[in-house]
This record gives sequence, C-alpha cells and structure tokens, in this order.
Amino acid sequence: MTHHILKATRETVHLGGFSHLLKPALTIDSGDTIDVETYTGYYVYDKAPAEFLSPEFLDICENLPPERKVAGGPHLLTGPIYVRDAAPGDVLQVELQAIAPSLPMGFNAIRSGWGALPQQFTQPALRFIPLDLVNYIAEFPANSGIKIPLTPFFGILGVATPEDSRISIPPGCYGGNIDNRELQAGSRLFLPVFVPGALFSIGDGHSAQGDGEVNVTAIETSMNGKIKLDLRKNLKLTTPIAETPTDIITMGFGQTLDAALEMAVKNMIDFLERFTNLSAEDAYVLCSLAVNFRITQVVNSPQKGVHGMLPKAILSHQISL
Repeated sequence: MTHHILKATRETVHLGGFSHLLKPALTIDSGDTIDVETYTGYYVYDKAPAEFLSPEFLDICENLPPERKVAGGPHLLTGPIYVRDAAPGDVLQVELQAIAPSLPMGFNAIRSGWGALPQQFTQPALRFIPLDLVNYIAEFPANSGIKIPLTPFFGILGVATPEDSRISIPPGCYGGNIDNRELQAGSRLFLPVFVPGALFSIGDGHSAQGDGEVNVTAIETSMNGKIKLDLRKNLKLTTPIAETPTDIITMGFGQTLDAALEMAVKNMIDFLERFTNLSAEDAYVLCSLAVNFRITQVVNSPQKGVHGMLPKAILSHQISL
C-alpha cells in the first residue's frame, strides 16, 4: 500500500463534469491512500474576500487549461484518479478517513430559477460565511448568535462513465453530486465502475448543510481529505450504497421526490434481500418499521435525491460489505 499526496493544481483539477477522456491526475493501486486537496468557488472567486483565496486557487481560476473544462457545471473537482486493474463491473470502495476545511471562509449562493422555491426567491444572492475552525462553528447570520456546527463532507464523489462528457450537477448511478451530509469522515461509499481505471473524482466540499440543501447550496468550502480507494471485485452493484459507523445507506435519484423515494426503497429492499436473506415482502415491512428515508437534496436538477438509513444496531449480525 502506498500513500499519495494529490494537490489541486490547474493540471490535476477539472471543471464542470466527468469525462473518461481526461488525463488522470494520479494513478494508484487498489488499497492506496491519498491526501487530496479540493477547491470550490471557481465562478465566484473574483467576488471573494481574501480569506477565501489562495495563490494556488487563483492560478486555477485564471489559468485552467481548456482541456480541463469538461462541461457546464459549476463544480471544480480534483482528479480523475486512475485505479490500476479497475474494470467495468467492479465496485470502487471509497473510505473517507478524514475531511476538513482548508480555508476559514465558505460561501452560499441563491441562483435564479433554482432551489426549492424558485418563484419566491427570484434574485441571485451571494454570501460569504466565515468559518471558526477552532470551535468548528459558523455563525449565520453574522452577529445573530445562531451557531451552526461544522460537519464537513464532500458533495461530489463519482466515477466516469462511457459518455465523453457528463455535467456535474445531477447525481446518478456513478455517484457524482450526491450531496449527502451523512458521508462524513468514517464513512464508506461503494460506487459501480463503468470504465477502465474507474477514474474517480472528488470535490464540492460542504462545511454544513441541511437535508434538502433547499436554496441550492450549502456552506461551500475548499476542503482537504484523506481517502482510501479499494477495488471490490467480489461485490456487484448498479447504484451507489454507503455505510456510516451507525447505518447502511441506500440512495434513490429521480426527477421527482416520489420517484427518488421509490428508488431508495427498492434499493433498500434489494440490499436486505441480498445481505440479510429476508424475503422481499419482509424487507418491505422492515423498511416501514425501522428504515429512515430522508430527503438528500432537491436542487441538483434534473435529479432529486432520497436516501434510506438502516440502523446497523437492529441487525443480529454484522453485515460484511
């Protein structure tokens, strides 16, 4: 096992989407660990205070090569990371070992036509929010006494697909812009592999977010992390699943919340049938009795997200994923 350091530079990041045509930023073996650096705010850097900026981030924003601009999404991602021997049909296990903001400032943006209430909040608005990285809180609004705990996670964790380019906004079977606040340090995410090498990218750091992310953004934050990538050739998936210290998580994506919920429930039933040997009907009943289905996000058009959380404490034996 080798440990790597992947800094975010204009040669190791890409903007706006995923593509199997991108030159890998790093090539690793299964089981390797990586200290990874990410930046956010490519489209707002010129309005940002000094605390939001670094010389390296400015160089990316001002000199990113055209070939690293993949599609029209707003996200700046670090990667892709090529995993040797990864092949379509495998599963990439992403272990999130550490996640922390790298700069003491984040931002939140309302975008016209987006969000849960686009007809009510029609005007764009941009707010930069200081982060107290000693006490791990953000006070918002300023001087209000309302203190939000920082619970950092990466909004985007995804692999490339056979399409030449895929915009970074909607999540899907490849992961991508999942925006699931449960995927904090100590969690694992399992992603189907679609192309040789998997081509994993990461970014869209969030210091705090409520379920739903209703106004389009969280506290968007440049974020550093330590991850471990493992190939799972003994595991077959068609959609992402995740595990936290306390729960198994299935995910559903759809153009409506109803469709996303239906997919999340079906995926949980499939999981229970496969890993606990329950019948489909018993699994369906258990979903109603003990699984918590939550709104992940409602803003990553055209895909809304719902996730189901199965408490591991109720199981009679440990599930080995």
